[in-house]
Amino acid sequence: MRFYSPSQAAEQTGFSLDTLRYYERIGLLHSIDRTAGGRRRYSDNDLGWLRLLRCLRDTGMPIAEMIRFARLTRDSEATVPERLAVLEGHDARIEERIARLREQQTQIRGKIDIYRSRQQTPPSPVA
Repeated sequence: MRFYSPSQAAEQTGFSLDTLRYYERIGLLHSIDRTAGGRRRYSDNDLGWLRLLRCLRDTGMPIAEMIRFARLTRDSEATVPERLAVLEGHDARIEERIARLREQQTQIRGKIDIYRSRQQTPPSPVA
């Protein structure tokens, strides 16, 4: 198994070192391995989990829901239906946001079209 220093983990996941420590403190990261000297070292599995957390965060999942999901993943297979429900609910919220953004984009593009047509129309000569 390969291990990564905190700075390597931060570089590969896009999280700051402070965020990695915070995520461990609040329970989003669980059982991070340590060297004999007590320094954190992240495994490939940890980086995979961090990438999922990055995805969840970047798509707007609240920290409290991320913590709930993390706790469920550490429990038995009996929590799979709950994990699925968390992700399906989040996916539905993402779909709603995308639809809202598409509507707003349509409005913005309409305004862009208006301004482009004004640029293409030569000014009227002054009499």
